[in-house]
Amino acid sequence: MGKKGYSVRALNSILRQEIAHKPIETLKLAIPSGIYTLQNNLLYVALSNLDAATYQVTYQLKILTTALFSVSMLGRRLGVYQWLSLLILMAGVVLVQWPSESPGTPEKERLSAGSQFVGVSAVLVACCSSGFAGVYFEKILKETKQSVWVRNIQLGMFGLVFGLIGMFAYDGERVRDSGMFQGYSTITWIVVALQALGGLVIAAVIKYADNILKGFATSLSIILSTLISYFWLQDFEPTSVFFMGAVLVIAATFLYGYEGQPSPNPSRA
Repeated sequence: MGKKGYSVRALNSILRQEIAHKPIETLKLAIPSGIYTLQNNLLYVALSNLDAATYQVTYQLKILTTALFSVSMLGRRLGVYQWLSLLILMAGVVLVQWPSESPGTPEKERLSAGSQFVGVSAVLVACCSSGFAGVYFEKILKETKQSVWVRNIQLGMFGLVFGLIGMFAYDGERVRDSGMFQGYSTITWIVVALQALGGLVIAAVIKYADNILKGFATSLSIILSTLISYFWLQDFEPTSVFFMGAVLVIAATFLYGYEGQPSPNPSRA
């Protein structure tokens, strides 16, 4: 009991010291949190105005925007093989997530040119915001002494505020009628817990590695989850396009870590 009380008091002291007594440091996390909220809404707009194939192709540009922001904001230097691997990774993810349904469905034919322009614009802005927010968060994690846990709490605080604002703005009436957790089941709560755990892992990856490597890990996880869907859930049939994309993703992962070796006998004048 004493240890439990001590741990609670210690946590309370850390939160007061790191959050309440350092408002400027805490407010820094409002920027990526707000951008992430904006990004989620932009992706919703994009999905509402684009077919699945166009969305998957354009949204993979976030891999390149993340690399560009890493170079410009963090001064990171990428070699030719690394830039090439990022292009291959982008192509591989596109193929892995390529929709299997036929491209001539009536729903897709109803998309007007104006609607597609809105969708493409939304997904391009989302790609830029994703790259900037991720690299900005990485910069904060690596340039300050605060722990990953404290930074995650700060980020989650602002995410909760922005999320509540969005929820009441779009679904306020339904929330007032049926409550905030309407439709939640045991599976829903498990997914929420997994997402929370994933957020902690991603923050640790960003702090001790970088956003580009996080992109590679995410791409490999897409392949892994698809294979689980095939072998365990049995609700996915892999196609030749999927296998081609998987090969490209794996090849890009190895290529990113490759460094060209200098010539062993350089010519001398």
